Amino acid sequence: MSELSRRMMLGTAAGGSLLAMAAPDPPAQAASPLPQPQVPGYGGTDPGPRNPTLERLNPDMFTPPRTDHGALPNLKFSFANAHRRLEKGGWTREITVRELGVSKNIAGVNMRLNAGAVRELHWHKAAEWAFMLYGAARITAVDADGGNFVDDVGVGDLWFFPAGIPHSIQGLGPDGCEFLLVFDDGTFSEDNTFLLSDWIRHVPPEVLAKNFGVPPGQFARVPDYLYIFPAPLPGPLAADRVAGAPSPSPKFSHKMMAQEPIRTRSGSVRITDSRNFPASKTIAAALVEVEPGGMRELHWHPNTDEWQYYIEGRGRMGVFGSSGDARTFDYQAGDVGYVPFAMGHYIENTGDAPLRFLEMFNSSYYADVSLDQWLALTPPELVEAHLHLDAQTMAALRKRKAPIVPA
Repeated sequence: MSELSRRMMLGTAAGGSLLAMAAPDPPAQAASPLPQPQVPGYGGTDPGPRNPTLERLNPDMFTPPRTDHGALPNLKFSFANAHRRLEKGGWTREITVRELGVSKNIAGVNMRLNAGAVRELHWHKAAEWAFMLYGAARITAVDADGGNFVDDVGVGDLWFFPAGIPHSIQGLGPDGCEFLLVFDDGTFSEDNTFLLSDWIRHVPPEVLAKNFGVPPGQFARVPDYLYIFPAPLPGPLAADRVAGAPSPSPKFSHKMMAQEPIRTRSGSVRITDSRNFPASKTIAAALVEVEPGGMRELHWHPNTDEWQYYIEGRGRMGVFGSSGDARTFDYQAGDVGYVPFAMGHYIENTGDAPLRFLEMFNSSYYADVSLDQWLALTPPELVEAHLHLDAQTMAALRKRKAPIVPA
């Protein structure tokens, strides 16, 4: 286990945070000369107006590599640029197809719940996959067969609630929680969920009385608005489990950090999909750690688009879209990246601290094709005829995947 992975696991019990471990900001550059969009023989100075802070965060957009070409769509949006909805018990913000137009089959939500605060009992049309970034939470759900699910989750843990399954999330002590939610529909919005209090307020009192077998006035005190609201901290986990109720099968939670990763000299990858988290039938994911100088190898995904969330560090991604189209983007903690279906790409650690990010897919399974492995398993004469490689390069091709390659 890497030191970073170990700190993630230890952080769960102590209200730990992936966000708190993010690499420190680069040193202040106010005194450094302004970057200019030029390389020898190409480009020129930019007299302005300018936004140097943004330019320094996106050096490969400001001065693209000479290999970039064409007009691929925007493949980046930062949660820092998303509207933050402030509530009495925390906050939430989202990135949907509205913010990132290319992302048609996945939307993401970043949510914070204070200690005791509850994300109201609700359900929605899209399935919900989650990754815990900070602190601890208690999650509950009831399935269509009356299965009662209650669990406590911490940093690095996942949950998955299928579409239509009612559930809740509550921040635990000492400081609540923060998490990433991923939905299998790019048009999904947190503003359009089915809320318990909202439904109750829109049912005639006599219908409520008939349904629950109580006098008509019993629901008169239902609040006008909840969504994210403060509440007392819950008691022990065992006390919240309903005696005699069956447990859903499969379970709705999973400990991703307990998985043994694929390790290389320059990083690791943990893959979670329906094969090791059976409940997660529409979202597959990988947690990728890349050491300084390392790179997620040149590859593509043969099943669907890739939606990324950057947890810490700095990196750049180059994407090849066929017909000579290629574009490079830079990413930091809190950014979302995107790779359309089957487009070749790499992700390189450009900082001096580990780069950690999630790859998510609207699919029941994870799959990737390695460029290196493809060439190694193709008849050598055919490869040489295409690329005119020398004997040393041909001998270096790997027949087994190395998802993270060294500097």
